[in-house]
Amino acid sequence: MWLQVSVLYLSCLMLASQTRGEDRASLRRSNDRNARCQYTFTVASPEESSCPGGSGGPEMEGVVTRLTLLEALVSRLVAGGEEDAGTRLGADGAEVLQEAYAQVMGEKKQLQQDKEHLNRQVQELQRRVVELSLEAETLRKEPCQQTRPSGGNQHEISQRPASDPAYNGNAAYQEMKAEVTEVPASRLLPNGGHSFTGCGELVSVGDPVLHRKADSITGKYGVWLQDSEPLGPDYTNKTVWRINTVGKDVRQLFAYEDMDQFSRGFPMKVLVLPEPVESTGATMYRGSLYYQRKRSRTLIRYDLASESLASRLDLPHAGFHGQHPYSWGGYTDIDLAVDEQGLWAIYSTSKAKGAIVISQLDPESLEVKKSWETNIRKNTVANAFMVCGRLYTVANYTAPNTTINHVFDTATGVGRRIAVPFKNKYRYNSMVDYNHAQRKLYAWDNFHMVAYDVRLGRGSNGSS
Repeated sequence: MWLQVSVLYLSCLMLASQTRGEDRASLRRSNDRNARCQYTFTVASPEESSCPGGSGGPEMEGVVTRLTLLEALVSRLVAGGEEDAGTRLGADGAEVLQEAYAQVMGEKKQLQQDKEHLNRQVQELQRRVVELSLEAETLRKEPCQQTRPSGGNQHEISQRPASDPAYNGNAAYQEMKAEVTEVPASRLLPNGGHSFTGCGELVSVGDPVLHRKADSITGKYGVWLQDSEPLGPDYTNKTVWRINTVGKDVRQLFAYEDMDQFSRGFPMKVLVLPEPVESTGATMYRGSLYYQRKRSRTLIRYDLASESLASRLDLPHAGFHGQHPYSWGGYTDIDLAVDEQGLWAIYSTSKAKGAIVISQLDPESLEVKKSWETNIRKNTVANAFMVCGRLYTVANYTAPNTTINHVFDTATGVGRRIAVPFKNKYRYNSMVDYNHAQRKLYAWDNFHMVAYDVRLGRGSNGSS
């Protein structure tokens, strides 16, 4: 009986305690650090006012409350919650993120622009390839135009189609015109087909014939020639002379007994000149070497027999050391030449403003006898030489197929354009000189010493 009463009493106490605990219980819902919903059920202890080892009491509860609120706000910021709370809690972090985002977007924009630029370049190249392919196919289909054997060159030029890619209406077409403006064959072999041996106008130049190749860098540019009117028994018209003009102090003059010894590279003598040589404008005439002294407008005559300086004189007002060179440079301001009429100087002055001036010189004193000013710009032509009192200029020094493009006649004082084919076989022609005894052009073409046969015809009476 007492046992039953005791059990009933304890049950009532537990029920009462549970009722009081329910009054003090609380349920809280919040997001955890991973933004997941979390429920917290809290029941106050009926016996203990504070947890053993705890501290702070209400203050700790306040801290816990604030931490809970902070966790909730952070969760909302990560999940895209309230912007105001996110701005207050992560202003610094957001600013850094914005800067990084702006930088990334800028780089992305730059990459897009680069990609578009490359795509445009690819499209342009593809378009040009297609155009070139079509042009090549058109050229393959068109028949070659035949050149008429007789005069009528002007008619042939007029028949050239405007669509021809070689024709663009300017001076670039000049070299192509050489194919249809060659001098008629009747002028090449006048007087019933017999070769003309007198003085006349240049009508053709043969292919270059190689005689020797320089074997060192000092031979890239130079002068080689033969005296057309030698004096004395020591040297003849067979003697070959050579100067390598690459170097700071060029003074050596090599003499070879004949063309065979020259081709073998066996000089019979080496002369040391009294003054250094400037560039490739030297020439040989009547037993003397004529050349320009380095870095000056001084002309020097060196007597080969006595091996001494015979005369020297400044060429009045002549440009020197790069003031008025040929188009290839090389300090070719003063170019000395010899033809059937004597010794010449080809140069320019400040008064002529770069146009070629021709002066005939006294071979003994080097004084100027007479001068002519042309309208040919010296720096637009590659080289020049004299034949029968006429100046001829070479259009290009590197093109394998170029032309002799100007002639100026000192007898009439009139110049005109011509188109006599000329070949730079080795593609860097730095010297061209005429020998009237051999009727050849001597040239130094990129280490190679070559000679060209020339043909002369009757002098032209007209000019343009």
